[in-house]
Amino acid sequence: MKAAGGDLDQSLVEARVWAFAVWHPIALPGLVRFPVPTPIEELDPFRESSRQVFMARWPARDNRTVTGAPLEYSRVNLSSDPIYRYLRITKGGPGGVPGDAAEQDLLDGAWLQRLRRIHQLQSAWWVFATAEHSRFQHALGAMHLAGEWAHHLHPTLSASCKDTPSVGLVEETMRIAGLLHDVGHGPFGHFFDENYLDTWGIDHEVIGRSLVTGPLAPLVSALGASPGADFEPGESIDPSWVAYLISSADLEGFNAPQWLAALKPAMVGAYSADNMDYVPRDSYICGVAVGPVDVQRIIHYSFISDRGLALHAHAAEALYMFLNARLYLYSQVYFHRTVRRIDLQLREVFRPTLELVLGGNPLERMDRYQGLTEWSLLSEVDRWAAGEGDARRRELGRAWAEVVARKLKWKLIYQGLTDAREIPSGALSVTREEFAAHIRERLPQRLRGIEFEVDVAAQESRAFNPMTETADILIYEPLEDRYQQSRVLDLFKRLPARMALFRIFARDDAHGPELIKAANAVLKV
Repeated sequence: MKAAGGDLDQSLVEARVWAFAVWHPIALPGLVRFPVPTPIEELDPFRESSRQVFMARWPARDNRTVTGAPLEYSRVNLSSDPIYRYLRITKGGPGGVPGDAAEQDLLDGAWLQRLRRIHQLQSAWWVFATAEHSRFQHALGAMHLAGEWAHHLHPTLSASCKDTPSVGLVEETMRIAGLLHDVGHGPFGHFFDENYLDTWGIDHEVIGRSLVTGPLAPLVSALGASPGADFEPGESIDPSWVAYLISSADLEGFNAPQWLAALKPAMVGAYSADNMDYVPRDSYICGVAVGPVDVQRIIHYSFISDRGLALHAHAAEALYMFLNARLYLYSQVYFHRTVRRIDLQLREVFRPTLELVLGGNPLERMDRYQGLTEWSLLSEVDRWAAGEGDARRRELGRAWAEVVARKLKWKLIYQGLTDAREIPSGALSVTREEFAAHIRERLPQRLRGIEFEVDVAAQESRAFNPMTETADILIYEPLEDRYQQSRVLDLFKRLPARMALFRIFARDDAHGPELIKAANAVLKV
């Protein structure tokens, strides 16, 4: 941030990547210093001497005395957050940041506000009583983390990529990518992707890219500053940069500049601003302890090398702990047995309901899609359950009422907790339908017509496979002065791969032993 006479010390309200230890709290009042009458200042020599000692100790930090501080407050709003304490959001208007738009304009728009009405954890909020947080909160957190990371990476990015823009532009590009990476989500998040958007071979990222390069593009390109720095004259964010960053898929017709390509793993990689926000956020709000997640250490020891995003060996253990925590969260929350029972029952009514409510490809009816949230959907089916609409709608309404009341008809019969190293290579690519067919083939002839359902967690878009996702993490070993792919490190060979990849559900456990035997035969367990 720039202000007359100095910079506002943001370390007082949020930890930056280089967060320092405060040894002498008595010096803190001197960090943000407002003009005071000379006689008062003379009566407090210890306060001033403490400040001078502090400033001498950390001369390179942004802890400079601020004059004209009220002007700085008109540039940035603070938003409270349970993970980062405070988030900074740029605002326009008199005294605001340069440019014809600010982050606040994006946040106040309909496309971002609808994310308040879409749960972060799709159906897990029916299982975890406190999991009421939304995609909106995660978007803000990802924006914050992406910006802090970009600010830290900028020096090594500039050294590796000669076309790197100013730190303000790079930081804000990453912040906006973090903010908008989930803007295309529909009700129930990834479940909507897998049980409705699959009809057209698209997902929320395709819709998000359409929004970023379409209705949101004027605001994105009109931004002129990050919370910490103004853009250089003539600089602006190309909306295609943001669209490129928010998905691992190629952006058709777009050739990314070198600096942008180098940053992409920080948005969509195994350790990204996305998942390094949702792991601590989801675990905290759900009340599920996942062990230490030292995101700041990972960021501090990351840098851009000639080979791309790399991590110093000093943070390898922290990364291992993060990946392990992420794996634990998937097995304990996202793939929780009751969550999956709810998803299984929801699958029966979801697609026919959306065909009535939305009636087609969201890309062809964006106005209607903008109003489609979990609030609107649940309100609609609640009216159907109360007797509104035709017979088909009333039937669907009653089925939704069963889900909402957690009157679940499926019982867990089998859960495969097999190490990925022990599963035949073909098993990890089997579809839900193929797994069910293979089980029926191995059942006794008299039981091949029984009713059961299977859940193949590895096929869900949220699934995390530590054996493949960590394969391309680049670790720098200073003692040998060389880079190693994480798959060859003993540290990551220890990463557990045990998770519920395969489950079988039935109405009752009458034929449980036969189903278990058949499943083990399919998986060769």
